[in-house]
Amino acid sequence: MAEKLDANMLPEVTFSTFVLSLASSALVHLGEVPNPETGTVSRDEALARNAIDLLTMLDDKTRNGLTPDESKLMRDVLYELRMKFVAHS
Repeated sequence: MAEKLDANMLPEVTFSTFVLSLASSALVHLGEVPNPETGTVSRDEALARNAIDLLTMLDDKTRNGLTPDESKLMRDVLYELRMKFVAHS
């Protein structure tokens, strides 16, 4: 049975935490980090590609509405994930 999360323990929902959450998901699917639910490391290239595609779509749709810090975070995250994806492909 899964434990219920305390809302006070969750990070504030911001654009940056959302981007980092999607990036973390991509890293799990690339096999770069263990799955936090199972503790195992496995690869699923289709799910990794999907998470990267979601971030790319988000970048395209928000390009003119981001702060400079948000824009840099998005560029940096996408670059790193794309490089890892290519390295694993």
